[in-house]
This record gives sequence, structure tokens and C-alpha cells, in this order.
Amino acid sequence: MPTVKPPAKINRRVQNRDKLEAEITAEAVRVFAECGYEGTSIATVAENAGLSKQNLMYYFPTKQALYQRVLDEVLDEWLARMDSLADADQDPRAVLRTYVQAKLKFSREHPWASRVYAMEVISGAPLYGGQIQSRVVPLVRKDIEVFEQWISAGKIAPINATHLLFAIWAMTQSYADFSAQMALVLNRKQLTKKDFDDAEQVIVDMVLAAISVQPPGGDGR
Repeated sequence: MPTVKPPAKINRRVQNRDKLEAEITAEAVRVFAECGYEGTSIATVAENAGLSKQNLMYYFPTKQALYQRVLDEVLDEWLARMDSLADADQDPRAVLRTYVQAKLKFSREHPWASRVYAMEVISGAPLYGGQIQSRVVPLVRKDIEVFEQWISAGKIAPINATHLLFAIWAMTQSYADFSAQMALVLNRKQLTKKDFDDAEQVIVDMVLAAISVQPPGGDGR
């Protein structure tokens, strides 16, 4: 049977709803990052989005529903970058370089999103722990299997892949979560693109050094 296309009016309605929900979540990310979950009110998000509280609650009936959507979008972005690791056929050095670049780019372009996620995790993930466990853990295990294949093939040095990933997350996400402290140390109002480029070079060098296979008889120095 031929596919029946929905009326253009319905398409526009869906597009308008998607656009409005995107605008609401964009404001919510900033408010949740600045005020935390407990300190955020639906009224504040609605005001920042140029809506009435009642209108916003038509799209997101509760604060938890809005918070859930915000964290879902953050995790979707994060996992999309993380998924690039899981290919044993690629060159490990190129894969890890690309991964660090992607994580730093996310920190530079979406600092509020990174902070919302960090605040949830720091508080013990009371509202989002289940999602992290069901979505992050399987992907981490998948990536660890790739590291083990690289190690078995002699492509990288034996290394605790789990803690290597933890280290990469900490190094890259800190450029969003602790950017204010870094800017103060650097005596400027905010981090620049050059700061992120410099960070990328240092982090990539450290990661590649950690996985480097020493030539026979090498002492590692």
C-alpha cells in the first residue's frame, strides 16, 4: 500500500512543538547548572523562555520531567562521542585522539550541559542513576573489550582501560565543570579556544604515552 503522508498542518505543528521544547530545554540547562535541581523552579525556567508557567507545564508537567529531558539530551551527546571508541579495527592512537578532541569540543560548546550532569553525579545521581547504569555501563564494557583486543594484538601497552577512560573523562570534562577556576588561574574572564587547543595537545600526549608500546629492550624512558 502507498505511504500516506501526514497533512502539512500536522507536520508544522510537530515542528513547532519540537522547536519550543528545544528552546525550553536550552533555558533549563542553564538554570539547572546555575541553581541545581533543588534550587531550580519551573517558574524561573518559564520566565527565561518567555512563557507562562502554565504553558511550559503543558510540555513538561513536572520539574523532574524537564530535568530528565535535559539529562537525556546531555547523555545522548556524550554517548555519541563515546561510541566512537568501539572499533577494534581502527588505529588506537587515531581513535583516542579523536575521542579526546570530541570530549573537549563538547566541554567548550556545551559547558552548561556538562555541569548539570556533573552536579547530578556529584550528588550521588539520585534522580538519574538508573539511566547512567543502564546506558553508560554497557557502553563502557563494550569499549573495554576493544582495549583488550588492542592489547592482545600488541597495538597498545597493557593498561587498565577502565581507569584510563576515567582519567580522560576527568581531564576533558574539567574544562567545562571547573572552567571558572581555570580562568581565574589564567587571569582572564573565560577560557579561549587556544586554551582548549593547548589542553587537547597535553591530554592527547599523555594518553598516547600511556598506551605506547615500548620497543624490545626499552626501559620506558
